[in-house]
Amino acid sequence: MAKKDTTQTTTAKRKLFKRKPREKKLNRSMAGNTLLFILMFICGIFMALPLVMIINNALKPLDEIYQFPPKIFVRNPTLENFSDLFVLMNNSWVPFSRYILNTIIITGGGMVGHVLCASLAAYPLAKHKFPGKNILFSMVVLSMMFSWTVTQIPQYLIISWLHINNTYAALVLPAFSFGMGLYLMKQFMEQLPDSLMESARLDGASEWRIFWSIVMPNVKPAWLTLAIFQFQQMWGNTGSLFLRNEELKPLQYSLQQITAGGTARAGAAAAVTFIVAAVPIIFFLICQNNVLETMTTSGMKD
Repeated sequence: MAKKDTTQTTTAKRKLFKRKPREKKLNRSMAGNTLLFILMFICGIFMALPLVMIINNALKPLDEIYQFPPKIFVRNPTLENFSDLFVLMNNSWVPFSRYILNTIIITGGGMVGHVLCASLAAYPLAKHKFPGKNILFSMVVLSMMFSWTVTQIPQYLIISWLHINNTYAALVLPAFSFGMGLYLMKQFMEQLPDSLMESARLDGASEWRIFWSIVMPNVKPAWLTLAIFQFQQMWGNTGSLFLRNEELKPLQYSLQQITAGGTARAGAAAAVTFIVAAVPIIFFLICQNNVLETMTTSGMKD
């Protein structure tokens, strides 16, 4: 009996003083980490350099803009380029406020409409079973493989057939049908547990209520990411293919005409470049956390 107790005590002591297995450390050398840091630093410089030049050029006076060889950083910063741009826009026979209103309608309408249409179409593809579901999704994926230049002529013919040429709808309606948004929303909605929808159905919730109260709040990072992509695309749309009336054209078209004014408008053109680049960047910075979350949780699932 005493021998048995001694054996149990020895076993307990061995378990108590048993060494924990060492955690495996990543096999990285100091030289490898240093080289990786240097490469990332060089890539970061090349990525930031265009933005730095855009900001500095917008603040340069004309003599520094025409200086050769050109300097990256401004020496005598000034806001004359922005004042010249403001004067040019005010002298236009179409008010500057009209261009801004057109841009808000086209960009906002295309962005909101695309997010809603993509979300409404992605929900049944992700959470319902019906005949032809896989065929429809394959068609969506196939449409993403074509460049937008391939579909320009059919798109123009459809818009002419609908008699919406030279209207806001000619730019807003085509934005609803981009396949990338539907693909992104479907991949994200598939990761939602089906138990959420089943519980809501047991409580008597309709599909419409489930979509707005459960699905959309849970996929907020996805549709915010989609809004950023669509905002960038609609912001760069000049509308020159479908709009003929000057009163309907967006701000991008007016700014593009200023940059085509030659060397006499070089300062205003530098200010235009800054404005065109700044707006999408600001919008992205506001929603960047949602973009990173979406990229790590969607689009990578078979």
